[in-house]
Amino acid sequence: MVIHVEKDRCVGAGMCALTAPGVFTQDDDGLSEVLPGRQDGGGDPLVREAARACPVQAISVEEG
Repeated sequence: MVIHVEKDRCVGAGMCALTAPGVFTQDDDGLSEVLPGRQDGGGDPLVREAARACPVQAISVEEG
């Protein structure tokens, strides 16, 4: 699994960080990003739900 966050699309809603706080966080500008070392999701079962919760579909999850 590989997780990508499109910063140009992100509006900083924070739904991903609320849904899967072990994988996502928000940077100083409020935009979402994947925590260092968690680009593979770290086995968190809520990663896909976090991607679905994004109101602008800025998160993509690829099987790897």
